[in-house]
Amino acid sequence: MKISVITVCYNSIATLQDTLESILRQTYPDVESIVVDGASKDGTVELIEKYSHQFSGRMKWLSEPDKGIYDAMNKGIGMATGDVIGFLNADDYYQDGNVLEAIAEAFARHGTDAVHGNLHYINGAREIVRTWRGTEYTPGSFQRGWNPAHPTFYCKKDCFTRYGGFDPAIGSAADFELMMRFIEKNSISTAYIDRDMVFMRTGGSSTAGLRAILRNTRQNKQAFKKNGIPYPWHYGVTRLLAKAGSMRNPILYLFKTR
Repeated sequence: MKISVITVCYNSIATLQDTLESILRQTYPDVESIVVDGASKDGTVELIEKYSHQFSGRMKWLSEPDKGIYDAMNKGIGMATGDVIGFLNADDYYQDGNVLEAIAEAFARHGTDAVHGNLHYINGAREIVRTWRGTEYTPGSFQRGWNPAHPTFYCKKDCFTRYGGFDPAIGSAADFELMMRFIEKNSISTAYIDRDMVFMRTGGSSTAGLRAILRNTRQNKQAFKKNGIPYPWHYGVTRLLAKAGSMRNPILYLFKTR
C-alpha cells in the first residue's frame, strides 16, 4: 500500500525542513511525498529542490500561485498516486519515525476507508501546550460537535475520486466539510488509532482557542447546509464542549485569544 503525504506551503523556510525530515525518517518504505508550494519568495523553493534529491525519486513538487491552502491541497490530491492520502503541512511534523508504519498497519488490520489518531499542539520552543485525543466515530457524531484531527486523517484515494476534494468556498472549515461529507454523509468506514501522530505548531487560524471555535462554528454551519445534514440548534455549545473534552489542557485551549 502506497501512502501519499501532501505538504502545502508558502514562504515556509523556517519550518518546512522539520516537515520533510520527519517524512524522510519514516520506517514505512512505500511513501510518496508531494509538496505544493504557492510561489514562495523566501528560499522555500530552493529548500524543496535540495530535499527532492534526498527522496530518491519519491517526491513530486510544484511551485506556482494558488487560490489558498485548500486549492493547493486539491492540486496535491490530483498529483497523488498512492492508495492512501494524508496531509502534513509545513507547520507540522511526525511524532516519530513509525507513524506511517502504524497507519499502514491500521488499514490492514481494520480494513477501513480511513484512520485517524491524536495530535499534539506545540509552541515555538517545541513544548506541548495542548493535546487533541480522538475517539471512535458513531453515527451523528458531527452533529454532536465531533470531528477527527485533520492532520491525523488518512483516507483511501478512492474516496477522493468518488466524493471529491476540498471546497475552498467553505473557508477554514473546508477540512471539516470534507470529513463530514466522507464520514457522515457517505458513510465511509473509519478507525481511530489511540496513538500520538503529529506535532502541530500553534498560531494558525485553526488553533486560536475560543475565538477561532466561534468563527469556525459559523463556517461549519455552511458545511452542514452543503451536505443536507440538519444543523442542531445546540451545535455551538456541543462543539465547544467536544473540543474542550478532546484537549489535555481545555482551559488553556478555550481562553487562548490569539
